[in-house]
Amino acid sequence: MLKKTLFALAMTTAITSPAFAATNLLVNGSFEDGFNGWTVGGTTDYPPSVIDYNSSAGYPTGAFGEPVGPDNAVGNPGLDAVGGHAAYFVSDIANPQTLTQTVTLQAGVTYTFGFDVYKPANGDANPNGAAFSASLNGVEFANFTASDLPVQTWQHYFATTTFAAPATGDFTFSFTSNGFPAKDFVIDRVYLSALPVPEPTTWAMLIAGFGLAGGAMRTRRRA
Repeated sequence: MLKKTLFALAMTTAITSPAFAATNLLVNGSFEDGFNGWTVGGTTDYPPSVIDYNSSAGYPTGAFGEPVGPDNAVGNPGLDAVGGHAAYFVSDIANPQTLTQTVTLQAGVTYTFGFDVYKPANGDANPNGAAFSASLNGVEFANFTASDLPVQTWQHYFATTTFAAPATGDFTFSFTSNGFPAKDFVIDRVYLSALPVPEPTTWAMLIAGFGLAGGAMRTRRRA
């Protein structure tokens, strides 16, 4: 019984080791520090802003008086906490308006990346449409219009890919309005993560655990 317990402990320690924990390779994926780490492009009338959740304030700290509830999209791995802020795209003129962060990608590594998006009701009431896209290193993985989204509901978009060659590229959001006034979007919990690889110390714990399991099996056979 003791050997079985030790084996279970070794396996639990290995699985919950920080070596297996995914890390967000993007800086400030939940916009809790404004747009630190991001570059805003194409700004004109209303540049992207960071709004407060559940705020009745006007632009730029709120969604023109409509309180937006915290991101609760199903499927987001939660590499960054929801926090109290989100990014708001609301321009009626800039085409396109962008938000970009440069990342380093390794060859042969599998990456998972994604974000959550929300369409406010007051923006949805505007007569003109808007489009939104997301890409990694020039490869688009999300592209939708305002009519594709439900109102006041957080949605999760993601993709997984492996790069054949190393690269330094951009994680880019692009917002395009179709007239004045146009519909708008809120995004949060943006992430880019490499699938974790166990460290040597973790492999040692796994091997020790399997050894203990083998010893327990041999003991049962002799009994």
